[in-house]
Formats: sequence, C-alpha cells, structure tokens
Amino acid sequence: MSRVSEQKSTPAQAGFRGPDGPLLQDILRCVHCGLCLSHCPTYVELGLETESPRGRLYLIRAVSQGRIPISATVVRHLDLCLQCRNCQAVCPSGVRYGQIMEEARADILRDGRHAPASWLASRLVLRTFFSNPRRIRYLMTALGLYQRSGLQSLLRRSALLNLLPDPWRNLEQLVPRVSTRPFTARGIVGSPADNPPRFRVALLSGCLMPYVFAHVHEATVRLLVRYGCQVVVPPEQVCCGALHLHSGDRQEAKRLARRNIDVFLAEEVDAIIANVAGCGTAMKEYGELLKDDLQYAEKANRFSALVRDVHEFLADLPLADGLGPLHQVVTYQDPCHLLHAQGIKSQPRALLQAIPGLELVEMSEPDRCCGSGGIYNIIHPRMADRLLRWKMRDVMATGAQVIATANAGCALQLEAGLRRYGLSGRVAHVVELLDEAYRAGEQSA
Repeated sequence: MSRVSEQKSTPAQAGFRGPDGPLLQDILRCVHCGLCLSHCPTYVELGLETESPRGRLYLIRAVSQGRIPISATVVRHLDLCLQCRNCQAVCPSGVRYGQIMEEARADILRDGRHAPASWLASRLVLRTFFSNPRRIRYLMTALGLYQRSGLQSLLRRSALLNLLPDPWRNLEQLVPRVSTRPFTARGIVGSPADNPPRFRVALLSGCLMPYVFAHVHEATVRLLVRYGCQVVVPPEQVCCGALHLHSGDRQEAKRLARRNIDVFLAEEVDAIIANVAGCGTAMKEYGELLKDDLQYAEKANRFSALVRDVHEFLADLPLADGLGPLHQVVTYQDPCHLLHAQGIKSQPRALLQAIPGLELVEMSEPDRCCGSGGIYNIIHPRMADRLLRWKMRDVMATGAQVIATANAGCALQLEAGLRRYGLSGRVAHVVELLDEAYRAGEQSA
C-alpha cells in the first residue's frame, strides 16, 4: 500500500494531510523509554522534555491523532531539533526519528500556514541557488571577489557588522573562504597510470564543496587513483538535496534525487563516492525517499546500494604502499550523519591510525554534535554556539594540533570555533591527512 493511500485510509493522520507526512505506525514505535534523552544535544543543554526526541515525537503523535493542532508552539519545538540522529542510533525500538522529523517538517512547509519565516526563507534560498549549479557558481564567484577585494576584512574590522541583525551577523561570520581554484573538473578526472583500473567510481562534487573545499576533492581523487580507481565526475550532476530534506522541502529533494539517479546510473560505475557525511546519508536514503515513485523506486534502490562514503570504501581495500610520516597530534570529530545515520565509526580512525607518526587522541565525547546541523548554526546561532563552546572545550582537553572530520558543515563550524576562541591549529578532512602522508612518502623516497 502506498504512503498516500495509507494516509487517506487512516483517520488518525488528520493532523498531517500531505503525501509526505509521517506515518502513525512509525511514530508509535517510540515506547518513551527515555534512553535517547542523554544523547540529545538540545535536551542536555536545556533539560526540557519538549526539546527531547521523546517529547518531539509525542507532539508529532498528538498532531497526527488530531488531539492538538499544528501551532507555532509545536513548530518551535520541532524547529530547535538539530536532526543529528544521535537518538535514532541508540533507540532500542528502531524509531526512524530522522525520517519522521523530515516528514513532519515537509508536511508543515507544504501546507505553509504554520511554517516559520526561517523555513520559507530557507526553501527560497536553497531552491534559488543550491538547486541550480549555474547560480551557485555565480554566488560563489561574487563571494570570492568580496573576500579577495578586502571588503570582508574591512567590514569585520569596522563597527558596521554590529549593526546587522543577529542572524545576518552570524551568517557573515560563518561565511566560508572561497577557493581561488575551484574544483571544476568533469568527466574522467583520474585513472591509474601503470595498471588497468580495479574499479570505476563516480564522485559527487556537490554544491558548495567545489568552491569551498576544492582541496578535499583533489585529495579524494588522488587517493582513489592511488587505490586503483578510475574516477569520473558526472558533468550533469546536481546538489544531493540533503539541505532541502533537513529544511522540509522534500519536493525539491525528490527532483534533485531523480536527476542524480539518472546521471550517475548512466555512468555504469562500481561505486558512487561521497566525501561529505550529510550528502552520503541523503544519497543512501534515495531509495526510501522515492519508494512510492513507480518510475524511480527500483532505480533509487540501485543507486543507494552503490553509494559509499569515501572512508568505508578505502578502508575495505588493502592499504596502498607509500605512506610517509605526519608527526601531528590529531583528534577526530564524528560527523553526526556519518556515525549516527550511516554507522561509520572505525573506518576514519583506522585510516588515521595507519599514518606513521600521527598520534590520534580521542575527545571525551567525539560523537556529540558540534552545532553545525546543515544551516542550523545560521537559523539558531545561540544554541549552535552553546554546542560549539562545549565542543571546543573537549578539543582543547586533547591537546591536538589538528581536528579531523569528514563533513563540510562540521569543518566550517569547527573552523569558526578556532577563530572565535582564539585557538591555534587547523581543521582537516581525514582524506586530506591521508593524502598528505602519501605525498610525504613520495618526497622522502
């Protein structure tokens, strides 16, 4: 039975009427045991039941059963959720909390009457720029000019920044540094020189990554080639839709998913590689997202089965020869969607521990959210800053020179933390460090 027909035949779904609303049978899996409470960042910070996974599910259930209406108060509690899925990872009942939250937001946004202005603005911005590769290129070009012209430095030194509203001031402080050499390569971008490739893989270039983290893509390609892969970057690919999903815009996320499915499957690859945790999670869940689409359901499942996070892909292969030493103390920050949604924990650590001379020192809670949450740190800067402050204290206790992570949003948030608290050191993607070690090995050979 399809989601639409099931909802229409279930009177208890009165509060959520759209085709993407949460199903009551999914909500009722929560038995209110409370094991999620100590793992929820907003509950730990505020101590309020309504800011816990259990409390939010109770609100969604009450709306679904028609016991309470969708109101500004209900939406405010749902809006403060980071969607980090830590609760989902520890839930003994297997509650699909992340999907339920996305579906509830989607229904509220689709109806529009109770959607807060921040949700409507996010949908507009994401559709205008992130859904359109040409527009995101124009935006990043303009941002790069703004930074290199000195205007950004001038604004930050002046008092004008303090005149901006809090959300705009926070956004300006979080603006990433645009690369002077964006990753624009398309088609076959790398292949082993001496031997036939063992695998043919496709790399998701993404929306912001080519302009902000071009060096991560370049390091990823070098590593994949070193491990025997031919790497192709499909030229017609689009944004994965992760930010749209988190913001409740499932309609646009589905459109982007269909486009990517067609483009990537046409390449006939052995794997689709993601080096961003949020993007990889979204693509691994295309099968779930499009399960009621008669034309794309089967293709979406085939696509999702091919998606591999770069760490799990590399960790499954024999370690390539040639690693040189990196004498650095490193701590690893678990991106929420890599650990809690994809269950990937040991592989990034195994790659780091394979590097000679590198000392990996664990934080006390490396899996606690840093406060990035996609665009959460823009929409909810105060809560995001509370979480970041805690994270930076945890980092400082390790004495690490490098914070390693595997997600673009986490990297930007952690870099902001270093600046905000005047800390030395740097943030690096795990593949960057592994690539640096191989290049060190080449120089010493």
